[in-house]
Amino acid sequence: MPLTTNFDVIVVGAGAAGLYSALCLPASLRVAIVSKASLPLSASDWAQGGIAAVVDPQDSVDLHIADTLKAGAGLCDRAAVEFLVTHAAKCIESLVDLGVGFDRVDEKLALTLEAAHSRPRVLHAADTTGRALVSTLADRVLAQPNITVFTHAFALDLWLEAGTCRGISLLYQGKIMWVTATAVVLATGGGGQVYAQTTNPEVSTGDGVAMAHRAGGLLRDLEFVQFHPTALTKAGAPRFLISEAVRGEGAHLVDDNGYRFTFDYHPAGELAPRDVVSQAIFSHLQKHSSDPATGCVWLDLSPIPESKIRHRFPNIIKVCQHWGIDILNQPIPVSPAAHYWMGGVYTDLMTRTSIPGVYAVGETTSTGVHGANRLASNSLLECVVFGAQLDLIPLAEPLGKKIAPHSTDVVINSAPIPIPNLDLWGERLAQNSEPWIDRVLNIREELPRLMWQAAGVCRDRNNLEIAIDRVKILQLEFDNLPISKLITQILPLQSGTLPTAISEPDLRTWGETRNLLDIGILILTSALMRTESRGGHFRTDFPHVDPAWQVHTLVERERWFKSDLLADSYPA
Repeated sequence: MPLTTNFDVIVVGAGAAGLYSALCLPASLRVAIVSKASLPLSASDWAQGGIAAVVDPQDSVDLHIADTLKAGAGLCDRAAVEFLVTHAAKCIESLVDLGVGFDRVDEKLALTLEAAHSRPRVLHAADTTGRALVSTLADRVLAQPNITVFTHAFALDLWLEAGTCRGISLLYQGKIMWVTATAVVLATGGGGQVYAQTTNPEVSTGDGVAMAHRAGGLLRDLEFVQFHPTALTKAGAPRFLISEAVRGEGAHLVDDNGYRFTFDYHPAGELAPRDVVSQAIFSHLQKHSSDPATGCVWLDLSPIPESKIRHRFPNIIKVCQHWGIDILNQPIPVSPAAHYWMGGVYTDLMTRTSIPGVYAVGETTSTGVHGANRLASNSLLECVVFGAQLDLIPLAEPLGKKIAPHSTDVVINSAPIPIPNLDLWGERLAQNSEPWIDRVLNIREELPRLMWQAAGVCRDRNNLEIAIDRVKILQLEFDNLPISKLITQILPLQSGTLPTAISEPDLRTWGETRNLLDIGILILTSALMRTESRGGHFRTDFPHVDPAWQVHTLVERERWFKSDLLADSYPA
């Protein structure tokens, strides 16, 4: 049976944003979902805390809006926040109807309090809410006859003709092929793998942001990265996230002496916004740890009743037990790790980007909902609220309507291009004295260390400039690799079968490394540009909020600029 390569809509990404977006599209459309792994594996699948929504009569939309604006430190777009919060309850009803098994108390949806929320409004499914959500959505997607899922497939680039997106170039089953569509939805999640310390899964390599950037799309606020304050910190263990909900239920953060040091930095202590808690931990370790780079503080669950711990956090119990930690009787060693990227591809409320034919949903985007710092459990909500908007855009209208005056059309010459001798290229690659994949892997290993040192929890001009210079050298080395030159010849073609000397996993590693290099320089340059501290961006050389910087940073191709001063938002 021939492989279908023509669809109405291609959704790149299979987390909550991608799956829900696909389900919301009309059943009359032919939809493709491109997933780098088997379903489901995404950052959404790892989300523990829950999804925020006003479903309790004791709560209010106004309070949820106020909490979101406050956490966003002056950079939220009020219209986007109001849109998110007012559509939340309806989307929760939709998820319940789809079969998502949220926890209940006496038949009512159970709600918990998380940091920076003024009311308990976070719905959860034990401590694996993301998994419950994504698994349910994946089951629904696989049952839809109009949706085709490409698993273990990798989107290389957007395909543009005369400034309009016509589809994507796709690495799949040993071939690079063009898959056409009227619309492409970028839902690839964040880019946590650009950091040495991250709670994100291996698939989080910033693919959608990098693809949009190379296509000339408008990006916004890329310097704002949320560092989760409590990631498991133990030699040999992954940086497993210890949910915000643990502190919301009453756990304490203490140092080696049992001192609750976070109150020295903020009156809310452990329940302060994530950026404040992460900076408090970082600063405390700098002052009191013999090795701040590998040091940790402790999350003490003893104030929480054992029965509640067992009911609410079974997965945390299981993972910590695997690494020799009995959380019922021992504190958990924790420290900050990159967790969520507030910046991304600029979209309007209908998910349109500046590239005609391209939409974006979820962590890939900058909708204006999160501002400089995401409010806990608003991210899964953003995935479903904005994913639902795709159903409201008729394919008859010009897709990807311009939402900013700055975008530049990209034209790809559609004239016949000489096909290179791919097998000859493959032989040359195989004969190379230093296998190209080894150099790619070396770059892949060095880049996250650079990013963590220069653009981690605390930043300054000197380290940012050093890192920018080094990443530019790495990009030049990468572009001059034989494999990079080969792929740049294949990509303009309509299709190409990989030489036998090139393995598909190695080429995916090449593609992810290209994306990581792109987003690395984007984050570093944005962080250098913003000479203040706000939300998830903390500069030790500019440690205070500057009212003149209550603006968005924007990048389009190689042009960096600022928005007008924001007036209709919560001040930092």
